Amino acid sequence: MKIVCIGRNYREHAKELGNDVPTEPVIFLKPASALVPAGGPIRLPAFSGDIHHEIELVYLIARRNGKAIADRVTIGLDLTARDVQQQLKQAGLPWEKAKSFDGSAYVAGTYAEVVNLPEGRHIDFTLSRNGKLVQQGHSGEMIFGVEELIGHVERYMHLETGDLLFTGTPAGVGRLNAGDILQGTLLGEPLFELRVE
Repeated sequence: MKIVCIGRNYREHAKELGNDVPTEPVIFLKPASALVPAGGPIRLPAFSGDIHHEIELVYLIARRNGKAIADRVTIGLDLTARDVQQQLKQAGLPWEKAKSFDGSAYVAGTYAEVVNLPEGRHIDFTLSRNGKLVQQGHSGEMIFGVEELIGHVERYMHLETGDLLFTGTPAGVGRLNAGDILQGTLLGEPLFELRVE
């Protein structure tokens, strides 16, 4: 299983971090060890003092008739060691240490079948921290839609059934602290509640 992630796929998020809006998808990978077990908790790593939450739509990939498709959708968290990422960016180095550490990803266990979603409907999702809404977005805000993302990724690597595609985060990312409670919703339905330790 591959965890394929897309960076800077929401204009307002790119702007909030002072990044250029990309003209093609920004791709990075996470290892399977990045996944937090179902129900959490999220454990803050010792090497960073600035771990940020990023709520994202996550698509489960399937292959049908030899073609990779977005089969099901849920929400997940892409955690970023922002202090480490900034150091790496300034040095012109890859982001893996800031993005791909163990425990840097969470995927809700409940999926919606993409084929059952009304055609043209935006997929809404939110993240609340300690009861306060901090991030909200929908699929229509993505710079690159999921089909375009799949096509772009497959120029470089074969997507297989069971791979996960994180599609980027809307604005509102912020630092996590021990004791925080994170709640995520998809299409208005609560899908996870996680404690940060």
